[in-house]
Amino acid sequence: MNCTIFGGGGFIGSALADRLLAEGHAVRIFERPRVPQYRSFLPHENVEWISGDFSNAHDLKKSVDAADVVFHLVSTSLPKNSNEDPVYDVQSNVVASLQLLRCMVDHKVPRVVFISSGGTVYGNPQYLPIDEKHPTNPIVSYGITKLAIEKYLQLYERLYGLTAISLRVSNPFGERQRIETAQGVVAAFLHRAIDQTPIEIWGDGSVTRDYLYLSDVIDALVKAAAYQGQERVFNISSGVGTSLASLIEVLESVFGSPIERTFLPGREFDVPVSILSSELARRELGWSPKVELRDGLVRTMAWIKKSRAQTP
Repeated sequence: MNCTIFGGGGFIGSALADRLLAEGHAVRIFERPRVPQYRSFLPHENVEWISGDFSNAHDLKKSVDAADVVFHLVSTSLPKNSNEDPVYDVQSNVVASLQLLRCMVDHKVPRVVFISSGGTVYGNPQYLPIDEKHPTNPIVSYGITKLAIEKYLQLYERLYGLTAISLRVSNPFGERQRIETAQGVVAAFLHRAIDQTPIEIWGDGSVTRDYLYLSDVIDALVKAAAYQGQERVFNISSGVGTSLASLIEVLESVFGSPIERTFLPGREFDVPVSILSSELARRELGWSPKVELRDGLVRTMAWIKKSRAQTP
């Protein structure tokens, strides 16, 4: 299978690329200019690294040519900053995604798998756990653009027969998660705990999220690429809510020592509780999470320490 991964050099994309290469697929990785390859590829691996502009139709065309499936993992914003410039958020994400869809139609690419956001498209929950039928009322531009892309994917399926699967992933964490781009609270907490610096908590520690280890996310992406059923939107989650205070307690059990906390004012864009139901994914994709939170934290911590030891 010929696979193109937009955002294939990032946290989730690189793990997906490694999985697909290990399974013998041909992988084309699209990344922004000046993003270095995350590792050296082996001679037998059928991989092509393309640097380009996600909003440039020419760059997109050469990236989707002859692809059997496209994985759309690109996002130019984060929930915490997307409200600062919604125009940029829409132009760089929604409009660029429409360019991609047009290129896919022109090149007759049959399938796309898109990573949406389980943590932001629903907004404040009306009930828990949140299933795919829950109202979608995002309170940040990030969630609005993710939802808009989902809707355009469905439109293009109706108009052109493109198979478009959206995965509303909860709060992923794991190896290669970038602390410098504030990709996730788990990475930030782990780095601070390793450095023995206080962990900053926005609010009183009650904010609750549904954390999912990276390998489980990759399993869902691979299963979505092969899915032949009729459903198009899936929650991908652990289904277990963990507050920030509880997350630190688990980290303390991993480290075997107390972790200092610093409490800061709560942030208005933080939904108090987000716990997703992934029952539809279990039933339709045959997917279920396999790695528990503590085990995922142990694996991620080991990777961070190893990568630091290898850095000059």
